[in-house]
Amino acid sequence: MEVIKTVCVCGAGTMGSGIAQVCATAGFVTILYDLNREILQKAKTNIENNLIKLVEKQKLLETEQQQIMQRLQFTFDSNACEGEIIIEAIVEKAEAKISLFNQLLAINNIETIFASNTSSLSLTEIAKSLKQPEKVIGLHFFNPAPVMKLVEVVKTEYTNEETLRTVVSFVRSLNKTPVICNDSPGFIVNRVARPFYIESLRLTEEGKASFEIIDMLLEDRGFKLGPFKLMDLIGNDINYAVSCSVYEQLKKPERLKPSDIQKAKVNKGELGKKTGKGYYQY
Repeated sequence: MEVIKTVCVCGAGTMGSGIAQVCATAGFVTILYDLNREILQKAKTNIENNLIKLVEKQKLLETEQQQIMQRLQFTFDSNACEGEIIIEAIVEKAEAKISLFNQLLAINNIETIFASNTSSLSLTEIAKSLKQPEKVIGLHFFNPAPVMKLVEVVKTEYTNEETLRTVVSFVRSLNKTPVICNDSPGFIVNRVARPFYIESLRLTEEGKASFEIIDMLLEDRGFKLGPFKLMDLIGNDINYAVSCSVYEQLKKPERLKPSDIQKAKVNKGELGKKTGKGYYQY
């Protein structure tokens, strides 16, 4: 079984920076890569602020916070992306992910594992487009990555047992709970969650209830966040893309048809918390 010492996370957005924080906190040397220097700097600032808050809450020692930051490396040079495991959290487009992995295959060890944080794309399609499909696996963290315990470990028909065992062990070392699943549309969580979002949007489209009322009722019944607050947290662009992907892959069942309300939000750039406006104002 491959021993993981260095983790390279590609994509310094919300998910990528969160995953990098998790890996560095668990003791791994962690490289965070992004082409966009501004996004990279923002990620560094956000991670620093997150750790400072943990120190203030006495959940982390100041010396531990400093050690975590020392284990983090921030780079916009793809040639620096070397490690025992590469985790990509870039744009949700298969071509972009395949291109990145093929680029990094050329500079990494043949034993390097290539993990995708995709929430909806076919891992099988990504794997069979690479020279070493047996080293490709899904590693689907949930937002916010430092808080959420569940990680879906998604295997394809190509994934070998050594890759699977190494990744499951790695996830446990992050103090996360790995759940193994086969590659399928939406995997487990996003497949189950589609009606939660889509039916809530449908109620609003039909004028049955406002999104505030729906959130309030579901939170009153025990949900930590209502569907609209959760979509704002995830990002309407990401949530809508997942809905479209699952809908297409399952041959367009009417019950899973993506919402026009959410499509309009995406078109207007009202993506949620990250843009300051979604279903709510931030």
